[in-house]
Amino acid sequence: MSEERRRELGNNDTPVEEELQESFDNTVHEGAERLQRTFRAMLITGLFGGMEVGLGVMAYLAVLHETDNHLLAGLAFGIGLVAILLAHSELFTEDFLMPIAAVVSREGSIVQLCKLWGGTLVANLVGGWVFMWLVMQAFPEWESTVRESAAHFLDAPYSLQTICLALLGGMIITLLTRMQQGTDSDPARIIAAVGAGFLLAGLQLFHSILDSLLIFGAMQTGADIPFLEWLTWFGFTLLFNILGGVGLVTALRLVRTKELVQRRRRASPEDPDAPRGE
Repeated sequence: MSEERRRELGNNDTPVEEELQESFDNTVHEGAERLQRTFRAMLITGLFGGMEVGLGVMAYLAVLHETDNHLLAGLAFGIGLVAILLAHSELFTEDFLMPIAAVVSREGSIVQLCKLWGGTLVANLVGGWVFMWLVMQAFPEWESTVRESAAHFLDAPYSLQTICLALLGGMIITLLTRMQQGTDSDPARIIAAVGAGFLLAGLQLFHSILDSLLIFGAMQTGADIPFLEWLTWFGFTLLFNILGGVGLVTALRLVRTKELVQRRRRASPEDPDAPRGE
């Protein structure tokens, strides 16, 4: 079907479907808002994100401790992603689609993206550490469960399998943000969050923030886990989370909507930090 015919059939004058255009506009708008936040707001949002994903980790450990079933525990973990959605907080790995789309569309700068990534990442980890300290003090009977969970990730060899597990971890969270931007239905967004949580935690995919919370919990019980061991694992997982989210989802989505990106770029001022009106 030609672009002209597609325009005739739709209600807009762009060479893509209305649904894609609306989703793209929402994605860029949300990404630009995140990039334009003050550093204080960015840190607080990330801090809450680390604590709220901790709710999912707490639910995961509770179910795993009682059932020893990772799939059931994965369903429980979805509580954390639902909390992040409804409380409007943020995980570092959620910032692989929307802010990048805004930067590519000249609605933000690379410097702003780096500030967003760095601030959110550190705040997620700090919030997660604090929350896991509370959890392990409240439920000391989960000690063996959290230690076994942490060992699953730390003891895994650096291999093609673990690379793929980390790629999938980054891909799923980025796809979740894409799905949630593609609908106005809150029930649909919640279902997507629960489903993504099931895949992440139930299948024990490698996710830099989620799995770090499990490792933090084990460290707080006195497990012999040197900080450098966690940091090495974290750096490896983080790299492939980024490659999975950016390479397997974001880049392909931007290619799919390249005409809309080009329109945004032509309409944007040269200075990406300049204020924009509606």
